[in-house]
Amino acid sequence: MNVHALVIHLPRATGRRVQVERLRGELPLPVRVIDAVDGQSLTSDDVRRVVAPGLHRPRYPFTLSRNEVACFLSHRAAWQAIVEHGLDAGLVVEDDAAVASPRFSAVLGAALDGLQADEFVRFPHRERHEPGPVIRRAGETTFAAPRLPALGMVMQLVGREAARRLLEASRRVDRPVDSYVQMHWLHTARVLSARPIVVREVCGELGGSVIHAPSAGLGHKLVRELGRPLIRLAIHRESLRRAA
Repeated sequence: MNVHALVIHLPRATGRRVQVERLRGELPLPVRVIDAVDGQSLTSDDVRRVVAPGLHRPRYPFTLSRNEVACFLSHRAAWQAIVEHGLDAGLVVEDDAAVASPRFSAVLGAALDGLQADEFVRFPHRERHEPGPVIRRAGETTFAAPRLPALGMVMQLVGREAARRLLEASRRVDRPVDSYVQMHWLHTARVLSARPIVVREVCGELGGSVIHAPSAGLGHKLVRELGRPLIRLAIHRESLRRAA
């Protein structure tokens, strides 16, 4: 298979360059660096061309920040690279990911061995309950199809057809990229989740997030904290309805 690791890295985030080089040594694949879109460089017109509030149901209840839009566009750039370079798949990695287990190569190898072109295989960075049937097993490694994938985009193995479908369905967006991936009926890629956990997020060790803007105040934070479980529940209900 023609598979590359695609590491998303914001050029001005110089503190993360060491981690990018560490990933070059840890990942058992050829590595390409994908320049992340910089939220600070997006204009209001740029955002309006991409964002369509209320585009999908259930409706996303928050306004996307420029950095959230930039994060989505950065992942689209990685998906586009898979398609344009004729890769069979791409291991899309954010630059605050790190290998956390000596079993990483075995889990990645199992993912590659069974990968279908339309699959999007998540490598979660923390243990979260993701109910759904186990689709494949390889030794102690399992791949399940969660009814509601957990949030986070630290590392994913994206088949070429999955990348094409994700791109086609995200020309306009109304929510962050991880929430979009949860809504499998929009893009029709098959989302799987790998276990055991073999990666970790090292954002805190690298100086914090370059995606999320500073808090706009306690009231704003409270509204978002109350709204997040509600939108997750609404997406879960819609997923169950469509599966019935």
